[in-house]
Amino acid sequence: MPLKSPAPVIMDLEANKATGGHANSSRGTSTSSLSRYQTFLFAVTCALAVANVYFAQPLLESMAASLSVSPGTIGVVVTATQAGYAVGLLFIVPLGDLLNRKKLILTQLLLSALALCAVGMAQTWGMLLGAMVLVGLMAVVVQVVVAYAATLASPEQRGEAIGTVTSGVVLGILLARFVSGAVADLAGWRGVYFVSAILMVGIAMVLFRTMPASTTLPAKGGYWPLLHSVFQLYLTERTLRVRGTFALLIFAAFSVLWTSMVLPLSAPPLSLSHTQIGLFGLAGVAGALAAARAGRLTDQGLGNRTTGVALALLTFSWLPTAFVESSLLAMIAGVVLLDFAVQAVHVTNQSLIFAARPDAQSRLVGAYMCFYSVGSGLGAIAATYTYAHFGWVAVCILGAAISAVALLYWIYTTLTFR
Repeated sequence: MPLKSPAPVIMDLEANKATGGHANSSRGTSTSSLSRYQTFLFAVTCALAVANVYFAQPLLESMAASLSVSPGTIGVVVTATQAGYAVGLLFIVPLGDLLNRKKLILTQLLLSALALCAVGMAQTWGMLLGAMVLVGLMAVVVQVVVAYAATLASPEQRGEAIGTVTSGVVLGILLARFVSGAVADLAGWRGVYFVSAILMVGIAMVLFRTMPASTTLPAKGGYWPLLHSVFQLYLTERTLRVRGTFALLIFAAFSVLWTSMVLPLSAPPLSLSHTQIGLFGLAGVAGALAAARAGRLTDQGLGNRTTGVALALLTFSWLPTAFVESSLLAMIAGVVLLDFAVQAVHVTNQSLIFAARPDAQSRLVGAYMCFYSVGSGLGAIAATYTYAHFGWVAVCILGAAISAVALLYWIYTTLTFR
């Protein structure tokens, strides 16, 4: 269903002073406010759920030794988890517009617990891969929760709510690697997944008692028409296409840094340990701060301006990053700027696409996150190839080029749709 006037959604009219939510409230979207406690619980849920995707990264060596798998092959575990996540974005997240969202979220959390137990009990390579696919598949509950938070929030607080919940996602990603390593030291790599399974059941019980019942009217038609409508959104929603393009570019740049960063840090002359390299992830806390602030600015009608400033910072962040061999402080500054900028644009993107079509929020977030997945994958491939053939400075030039393209695209959309 196209917007009656698609062009203005690109500018600060994208936010439409949050009137998009008012205008569409008759289409079944709740206009009740979302309490801070409920927002906090959603953020915690997202942090716990997204962490399941990243637990394996520091545990690969232990998994390989336990299951007698070669170190060169065990990396497929991460790929399997991401593959499950990608499938879930397309085939599970849209169900939020068809089914009762509260029941869907609780079901996904409980199924996540079962999948995590299956990982912990896996005794063969095939069982482990299959269980990791299921873990990734159920981890998309994060996107269902984000869409539900946007639905429950009033139009005036939608951006802030999305920003707060996204902060939970950022912190979950950051803390996952540290927590999994600490728990593994105490209880082995299998213990990490059993502990996470217990946490999934625990947060499901809390949400069962506290989460509001879904009030959104379900989309008409069955499951397959629903999936077909996801692809129609790409054609009819200009906001989704524009903001999706921003997502593809910023997460390509994000992936360029985080995929290749370990290479110069672990090589001479720095030769940092894995623990020391892992501490760089703490710089990403800036992303959580940016997420909350960007949501509030979008609520004030400043979404387009926030995007422009963040993209300028993203482009500049590669300059200090290039001096990693001579200054670790410069590298840290670059990481802080990059993560801050990426999360600011990401939250703004989601706030604006939700305002454009409040009746299709689950489908929108699933469609939007596909841009994220494509950008992350392309960035990872480009980064490793560039570093292997041309070195770290070339990687920084690549990241800066991608960021500059995003900034130029923002200027184009701003001038074109003024």
